[in-house]
Amino acid sequence: MDLVTGAKRVIVAMTHTAKGASKVVKRCTLPLTSVRRVDLIVTEMAVIEPTDTGLVLRETAPGVTVEQVLRATSARLHVPSAVATMEG
Repeated sequence: MDLVTGAKRVIVAMTHTAKGASKVVKRCTLPLTSVRRVDLIVTEMAVIEPTDTGLVLRETAPGVTVEQVLRATSARLHVPSAVATMEG
């Protein structure tokens, strides 16, 4: 079943890691629930935008560095010259 059929925007809210292992991975190994890509991934560490060229780090959580996000992420992230900090 396609859970996001007809949705204009799909945002995934999830934890960044599980038992120390990254949940933001290069390729999904779980059954897919949609044929299309999500629009945004939000974790307790970062906001990541999937694009045609790959995953882009858009924001980090307060107190979290870009380096910490990179270390906690097994997928390759594109890091722009300016990365914002999430606001509450």
